[in-house]
Amino acid sequence: MSKKSGIPASELREHLFMLRDSDATRHLFEVSAGLDSLVLGEGQILAQVKQVVRSGQNSGGLGKNIDRMFKDAITAGKRVRCETNISSGAVSVSSAAVELALMKLPETEALSASMLLIGAGKMGKLVVKHLIAKGCKKVVVVNRSVERVDAIREEMKDIEIVYRPLSEMYEAASEADVVFTSTASETPLFTKEHAEALPPISDTMGGVRLFVDISVPRNVSACVSEVGSARVYNVDDLKEVVEANKEDRLRKAMEAQTIITEELKRFEAWRDSLETVPTIKKLRSYADRIRASELDKCLQKIGDDNLTKKMRRAVEELSTGIVNKLLHGPLQHLRCDGSDSRTLDETLENMHALNRMFSLDTEKAIIEQKIKAKVEKTQN
Repeated sequence: MSKKSGIPASELREHLFMLRDSDATRHLFEVSAGLDSLVLGEGQILAQVKQVVRSGQNSGGLGKNIDRMFKDAITAGKRVRCETNISSGAVSVSSAAVELALMKLPETEALSASMLLIGAGKMGKLVVKHLIAKGCKKVVVVNRSVERVDAIREEMKDIEIVYRPLSEMYEAASEADVVFTSTASETPLFTKEHAEALPPISDTMGGVRLFVDISVPRNVSACVSEVGSARVYNVDDLKEVVEANKEDRLRKAMEAQTIITEELKRFEAWRDSLETVPTIKKLRSYADRIRASELDKCLQKIGDDNLTKKMRRAVEELSTGIVNKLLHGPLQHLRCDGSDSRTLDETLENMHALNRMFSLDTEKAIIEQKIKAKVEKTQN
């Protein structure tokens, strides 16, 4: 990063944090589960982690360990979403606005309601995003300029966005069942007089026009709520929904940590099992050399003329079967499931014993160091 940017490494370090080993793995699992997002449980991050894996695989940049770690992180993220339902419940003002509006509409008609958004800024864009997430297919957007609306339309293909200029705002409102307002206007866009002048809403939509105002200062005057055919919800109303949902998500985050710990142990067990692979390979190779040598002696004694192809294959299969059965027990004792420190300790002892008994040329010191570090960490 320093070479690329020209910024001294000492200056970069002030803005970075570094994690190693299990701490780094846990961090990735938490990110994948949405626990590290600004909005707890945010679902888009899991898609981004999947994209990282695809990019890494396409470029050949993922080794065996990193590839498995990312796949297990994705599994952890999926489990957290499925088993805790952490992503349910609005935790931002814009998502709460959409959730509240759909909740107040008749359930059978909610998705067919006519939606109007006034203002295509950052908050307005998020309203469109959450409408898409809830299954809405069309929204009318009133904005001073068409450029911002075009930019949202270009980014969000799953919904029909109809542009109306600011001069047609009241005409658009007269055709809407729900009006979301999100502008920087210093004065209210809708007063009691404006609301009274709007045509009534059909009974199938509850007979009431909903004004959901997420602007500060307010775009919809408080006196609009005095009109019988209108209901007004502002930022203060929405914040109550957000806070209640945040508390619920924090409880679910604690449940998610249990799932992440389970998946972390599973990954580390797989990783630790790789430490004994050199010994397993050496032992199998040693056994295969003896089998091949003794088989060759046996076949020479019998003589090629006395063996049919079928008999020769049977003798070879017999020798292979005997070796596999003899190796099964020792190899099982070299597999480490990482569930407790005793199992890891025993694996280390078994590996040493096999190396001594069969004089296997394995880098014992390196493997011992890695497994001991795991044992100590588990005990701590």
